[in-house]
Amino acid sequence: MIAGKNVLAFVMAGGEGSRLHPLTADRCKPSVPFNGKHRIVDFVLSNLVNSEIYSIYLLVQYKSQSLIEHVRQSWTMTRFIPHHFVTVVPPQMINGRQWFQGTADAVYQNLHLMESFQPDLVAVFGADHIYRMDVRQMIQFHVRHGADVTVATLPVPLAQTSSFGIANVDERRRIREFVEKPPIAQPMPGKPGYALASMGNYIFDADVLMRELRRAHETGESDFGKHILPRMARTHRLMAYDFHDNVIPGVHPYEEHGYWRDVGTIDAYFQAHFDTLGATPRFRMTNRCWPIYASPDQAESAQIENGVIHHSTIGSGSIINGGRLDHAMLRRSVHVEEGAVLEHCIVMERSVIGRGARVRRAIIDEDNHIPPGETIGHDLERDRQRFHVSEGGIVVVPKCAFPAVSSSARVQDRELAMAS
Repeated sequence: MIAGKNVLAFVMAGGEGSRLHPLTADRCKPSVPFNGKHRIVDFVLSNLVNSEIYSIYLLVQYKSQSLIEHVRQSWTMTRFIPHHFVTVVPPQMINGRQWFQGTADAVYQNLHLMESFQPDLVAVFGADHIYRMDVRQMIQFHVRHGADVTVATLPVPLAQTSSFGIANVDERRRIREFVEKPPIAQPMPGKPGYALASMGNYIFDADVLMRELRRAHETGESDFGKHILPRMARTHRLMAYDFHDNVIPGVHPYEEHGYWRDVGTIDAYFQAHFDTLGATPRFRMTNRCWPIYASPDQAESAQIENGVIHHSTIGSGSIINGGRLDHAMLRRSVHVEEGAVLEHCIVMERSVIGRGARVRRAIIDEDNHIPPGETIGHDLERDRQRFHVSEGGIVVVPKCAFPAVSSSARVQDRELAMAS
């Protein structure tokens, strides 16, 4: 119970993540790896669990198998405590053979779960963002203001409003108008040059939500941001919760206050990784007071045989054998061979960076064995012929683009290198 209310959470984890391709070629956006051993979905689930919200339905859709496996392995709640669960829910197809048609339709297809649970409040949260949030504080704000719906918001520059749902509020932060991704928006009160953007996180009174979802279904409305919130702003009490008011214990003074990133593009995803790097990062992953939980790690410790390492993270089970790392983030079981150079790179599980290979400003997805002497990120025109290159010049090497070579072939490579 929070503020005397029984809370049920729906996490919208069905995102296709087309702008993150090829990282989403065979996994959904919430399942994309992040940092050393996390996935994007771990942030919203950790925030909910840390906020003592233990009844969570994860609504999935596109390419969800890796996400389902991750939740099964990492988010199993004990069966001995009632109402403690993280349960994956695929489209129910109650109205024919069709997937979720939008965020509101996804929740509507699961009204029976609400009717069974009988919550007082329903949290509807996205699964695509990097942040820490104490949801209890948002719920207390919701109850204190007698809201029907509360929308988590934060200021964004007016030039960016076309990427967000925008809440136009009065002096008391009541939402008088909600517009989805407007090309031009009104500035927020007291802050010229900025508009108040939705984070895609909502608290609903349960009875209001169920009534409005049924009404939306009858009229063909399928999305919260496009349909339901704009209409409800005219008929209900909608409040804007200021994310910057949210206080998280254990945050250091050097961290960015109110850190929140939508990692919906390759460039944003890449930059967010490096916001977590170093002795004084913008966002420190290791906060004992508000942990971001990760998948179980059975790998052995990383081994450093030799090499030069600067401002980098090395995952468990990795081996550095004479390479040079500068702003490199290695996930688990990565092998960097002698003479290899990694500069501003993200390298995912079970990849090998071969002897003398040079990789710069690149994301190497899982199970790649970069050949000895290979160069990536040094000639973008050549890279564009082989891989995806983002607008910001980040090269993305998809899974298994460089398949593993046999041990005998590796021995031959080493012998040829020694002979030369």
